[in-house]
Amino acid sequence: MNMKKSIGEKAFDVLMYGCIGISILLILYPLYFILIASISDQNLVANGRVFLIPKGIQYGGFKRVFENDLLLSGYRNTILYTALGTVVNMVLTIPAAYALSRKDFLPRRVLMFLFVFTMYFSGGLVPTYLLMKDLRLLNTIWVMIIPFAVNVTNLIIARSFFESSIPDELLEAAVMDGCSNTKFFLHIVLPLSKAILAVITLYYAVQHWNEYFNALIYLKDTALYPLQLVIRDILVMNQKASASASAASSAVQIAEQVKYAVILISTVPVMIFFPFVQKYFMKGVMIGAVKG
Repeated sequence: MNMKKSIGEKAFDVLMYGCIGISILLILYPLYFILIASISDQNLVANGRVFLIPKGIQYGGFKRVFENDLLLSGYRNTILYTALGTVVNMVLTIPAAYALSRKDFLPRRVLMFLFVFTMYFSGGLVPTYLLMKDLRLLNTIWVMIIPFAVNVTNLIIARSFFESSIPDELLEAAVMDGCSNTKFFLHIVLPLSKAILAVITLYYAVQHWNEYFNALIYLKDTALYPLQLVIRDILVMNQKASASASAASSAVQIAEQVKYAVILISTVPVMIFFPFVQKYFMKGVMIGAVKG
């Protein structure tokens, strides 16, 4: 049975959709502006004359970025660090979170305290650097993966999910049917945890993709640089060129375009990946946040 909406309900719908539309524009327009500014005349951009469509189209910024020999290796390294690092993160984090969620695992409170302790107290940058040096991890791909294999925040989120979403009765029924703990985890727990697995995977993948500081500290070989560090070097070189008193106007134009181009190059892959896990994202965050 269709019921006609009152004038107040229609006005509310209009207001709601209007607010949603404005919110979408506020989120998407900065990204769109970066795109059109990256190929527009920078004098027009600086004067506020580029608003909806690019003007004075130029591709010098993208050309300068893609001419850099390290860009391809930076992409390759970042993809390697992200893929391999996320796999290592998940293999260590998810089983640990499940074990810590089990009430029959007696040391769980002590171990959880030790994990949380590291969130507030650490050895500091210099001792950590010396440790990486003693372990011979400096200037290797493993320094980007092994020392930071478990994020305690993600561990807590996953543990809270297992505590609130995997009932003890399910384990008891599985044990009565002759199911071992390993089989229960692999064949029952993991298939029921797609939401939190997608969320934690996204958290770790974005963390690796945006990794900058650790690479700056522990990597000296440019062939091992991740994308973010390569982009940083490109920006530094172009800023030096634009700051030069003898720099031509075209060089300054290209230097400004490079700033916008590198933003797109570093963020677009993550934006493409996000929609594939978006449907799990909100559910996993909400369930995993029920308990602290």
